[in-house]
Amino acid sequence: MHRMSCVEWGDADNPRVLICAHGLTRNARDFDALAQALSSHYRVICPDVVGRGHSDWLYNKFDYVVPQYAADMLMLLRQIGAKQVDWVGTSMGGLIGMGLAAQPASVIRKLVLNDVGPLITASSVNRIGEYVGRAPDFPSPAAAEAYIRAAGAEFGDLSDAQWRQLTEHSIKQEGAVWKMRYDPGIGDALRAAPLLADIDIWPIYDAVRCPTLLIRGALSDLLRRDTAEEMTRRGPHAELVEIPQVGHAPVLMDAGQIAIVRDFLLRA
Repeated sequence: MHRMSCVEWGDADNPRVLICAHGLTRNARDFDALAQALSSHYRVICPDVVGRGHSDWLYNKFDYVVPQYAADMLMLLRQIGAKQVDWVGTSMGGLIGMGLAAQPASVIRKLVLNDVGPLITASSVNRIGEYVGRAPDFPSPAAAEAYIRAAGAEFGDLSDAQWRQLTEHSIKQEGAVWKMRYDPGIGDALRAAPLLADIDIWPIYDAVRCPTLLIRGALSDLLRRDTAEEMTRRGPHAELVEIPQVGHAPVLMDAGQIAIVRDFLLRA
């Protein structure tokens, strides 16, 4: 058994629930700005996926896989008694949402996939595997911020305040040093079996039936443009919005990106 931490926004009695699921090494607090903007419409729940943020770390590092994360999310939905939810998922969080939305009688009403799809390039996954879990210890929060700015360069042109916010919730102090707030063992599974071919889960995407919004960083190497365009023609026929001058992945922190998500979710 393990514990999964969550950050909640809005009225806990609101039957309209939004789940926001983060990327591979990120955490629930990535969605602070989006959650605040939507908290008058939803009960917003932002989980720290196991191994990240304030959630427990797994003993077996090879259990850091999407089926485990999906099972945890289903347990969360049962615990809150949600009959129907909307879902915003960035990268890994989008894969979790896609898998849940593809199930028969899925509880997901609307799905937002942030820079992820059913074809994931091997080169991007192997590139990510090279640095995940290998962050150094930092002598100060400023040093950690410099590292996070470099690692997250594809997030786009963020303000100093936004970089500080991302850094603050990504690190923890241990004695005289600061460390990244995720289990470095997450990287072990990625490196144990480097991908020789792209990940193809088109049958899962084709089984999704709920309205779907696809957000793509225009410079993304994880979600190719031809894949994104194909996603508009099959499965749920996703609406596609590209964010210029951003790679993997848009952080959904600025007003324009938040408006894209809000308008899709609140549209009748």
